[in-house]
Amino acid sequence: MNTAPSFFRALGDDTRWRIVRLVADRALCVCELADILGMPQSSVSSHVQIIRKAGLLESERCGKWTYFRIHPNHFSLLTQIIDTFPNSPEHKTDLKKAKARLTDRANSCCPGPIKLAETSCTSRN
Repeated sequence: MNTAPSFFRALGDDTRWRIVRLVADRALCVCELADILGMPQSSVSSHVQIIRKAGLLESERCGKWTYFRIHPNHFSLLTQIIDTFPNSPEHKTDLKKAKARLTDRANSCCPGPIKLAETSCTSRN
């Protein structure tokens, strides 16, 4: 995390908050996030870069795809913050879409991460 303001700026937008919640438990690429959120990839990419620059994400490049997940250094804190707020209907919808998107990952354009898929954030803390 660069600074407290960049940390809170990364979390202070509805779309970025949705992204953080989605990548807390799984690594996703921008095209998967765009499908789940129903947004253009360019918009999602811009939001991901703000979260990444705040130091909240780790990434893995697989071919032309980059997968993002919450950085292990911030997993515990972000989990506490996430648990503090109730799940919104929007978040429940996002989770259903993520589950469906990941179920079909083998048939999609995205091959899936390798290293980030081998370990979970909880097992690394």
